[in-house]
Amino acid sequence: MTGASNVLPAVTVTAPRALENEPTNAASEQRISGETLNSFPVSRPGEILEAVPGLIVTQHSGEGKANQYFLRGFNLDHGTDIALWLDEMPINMRTHAHGQGYADLNFMIPELVESLIARKGPYWAQEGDFSSAAAIHLHYAEQLERNVVLATGGSYGYWRGLAAGTMAAGRGALTGAAEIERYDGPWTIPDALRKYNGVLRYNEGTPSNGLSLTAMAYTNSWHATDQIPQRAVFDGTISRFDGIDPTDGGDSQRYSLSGHWSRTEDGVADKVAAYFVYSTLNLYNNFTFFLNDPVNGDQFQQSDKRRVMGIDASRTLQHSLAGFGAETLFGLQTRYDIIDLGLFNTYLRTPIGTIRTDHVEETSAGLYFQERLRWNDWAQTTLGIRGDTYWASDASSLAGASSQTTAFLAQPKFGTVFGPFDKTEFYINAGIGFHSNDARGISSGAPLLVQSRGAEVGARTQAIKGLDTTLTFFVLEFDSELVFQGDTADTEPSRPSRRVGVEFTNRYQPTSWATINADFAYTVARFTGSGINSDGVVGDIVPEAPSVVASAMVTLGEDTGWFGSMRWRYFGARPLIEDGSVWSGSTSLFDARVGYTFKSGLKLTLDALNVFNTQADQVSYYYASRLSGEPAEGVNDVHFHPTEPLAVRFTVTKAF
Repeated sequence: MTGASNVLPAVTVTAPRALENEPTNAASEQRISGETLNSFPVSRPGEILEAVPGLIVTQHSGEGKANQYFLRGFNLDHGTDIALWLDEMPINMRTHAHGQGYADLNFMIPELVESLIARKGPYWAQEGDFSSAAAIHLHYAEQLERNVVLATGGSYGYWRGLAAGTMAAGRGALTGAAEIERYDGPWTIPDALRKYNGVLRYNEGTPSNGLSLTAMAYTNSWHATDQIPQRAVFDGTISRFDGIDPTDGGDSQRYSLSGHWSRTEDGVADKVAAYFVYSTLNLYNNFTFFLNDPVNGDQFQQSDKRRVMGIDASRTLQHSLAGFGAETLFGLQTRYDIIDLGLFNTYLRTPIGTIRTDHVEETSAGLYFQERLRWNDWAQTTLGIRGDTYWASDASSLAGASSQTTAFLAQPKFGTVFGPFDKTEFYINAGIGFHSNDARGISSGAPLLVQSRGAEVGARTQAIKGLDTTLTFFVLEFDSELVFQGDTADTEPSRPSRRVGVEFTNRYQPTSWATINADFAYTVARFTGSGINSDGVVGDIVPEAPSVVASAMVTLGEDTGWFGSMRWRYFGARPLIEDGSVWSGSTSLFDARVGYTFKSGLKLTLDALNVFNTQADQVSYYYASRLSGEPAEGVNDVHFHPTEPLAVRFTVTKAF
């Protein structure tokens, strides 16, 4: 782009790296290095995403299950409106047994991640399904600079081993990694997590001129201590770390093959990515205990087996248009899912009745076009258009539930950047996006595609040396909200909604060995349709929508010698029912790290999770359940999954 040198460096949370010279197109856009993502302690792999300002990543039921995500006033459940990608493979699963958009990141190996790009809002032509709140692209390193072996041991039966390295192979390089993890947790009935994970990649050339082929394999099994009723803890029937059903849990597998080819010459950049994913999930949950079946209990199995294949191809041209610097981007994204789903009543994980089975085939094709014009050294405009067509068919065992449907949605996009003026830029963005609904709901009248509308204005400044600050105001509307139903462990379409909020982020690096981060987000989430929910509750408050999210972190250290970090994460109180009469508590946690890196490549790391042993909840819901001896209609109550107590983990790493 003409005048690109005048664009501010992109946001990098650590010291300036190779990412710093890439321009941002919205105030909320983030580019984060793998070094930053691995600079703070995490309980589980998906938590590295909390480096994205305003994003909360938590867990409510067993360590092998997909995380639960919260961002911009959304309870995103397991991925309803946050699109996650790893090396251009979609992680979100549509028409999933446990919830629309289910995005399981437990197969990700954090140490392999080289970079992360986060794009919030529906303003990006290349982003489609599930991306209205945000799209996050993770990228593994093509090659590792050094081979590495590490071993971790810690509280509550935590053990992890990882070996990864790169070697020359033919005209390119072969990179491999293998991971084993065990974890019991503080629960009365141990999680008994057993995870095995592997990656093998061959690559030639560079990311802009080269190719790579990648195979991944992952398998996991676990027990789950699900959310528990608050009343049973208060009256002493159970402790915070007990469960009601001793056999909840599950197992999952994921195998994938993917390839990426790119070529850049004479102002033209071509990229083609293709993938095939085979995954399975068997999940056993009991959230209502004895409400529906007083004899056998309410445990049920959700079974998901699928094959996913797709292609993502794009071309970017740098050129001049009417005398102005221009960049044209256009592309095609296709995806085909073949899905076998089952929902069964179970007792101690043994099926005792079939609720329904479905064979679903879902195909999508998205075409997009985007034109960016730089009018002068201080103004540029981006215009885009995207069109998505979906075809879905469901062969169901339920009478009258089989269906076929097609849907199309056009989505215009707009963005403009003014500046820099005294190292300050101003941004305006707007667009239309969407999420798809579960294809099994089409027979009951739910639309296959649901439109969203969003806009934001913001500013970013580096006027103070070493300080990068952004301030963003946003609004996001949906024609239909996807709401988590605690008693069925699924998401259901609900009323239209609107969110209005602000995000304030700061990155300060006073020296080469110290970085300070501080982020704050505030959102108001309301339904805009009829004021009565499906259970007859009056109110327009969106349940489980967080109003306040904040975090702060101090990171110290350089390539060798002492290093450390301290991170604070605040997850504000959430309304649990539409009339605002029941709220969760807030959660405020501190994690810390200290270690030493020797010049020989040996590194010793000590992590402390929940440093002050805070007693709080990871997630909370409000619904009816029934314990032994309670009324047949059950008792409405808060159901919660507690934060884990203070835990320490010690890691020995050797790079060579």
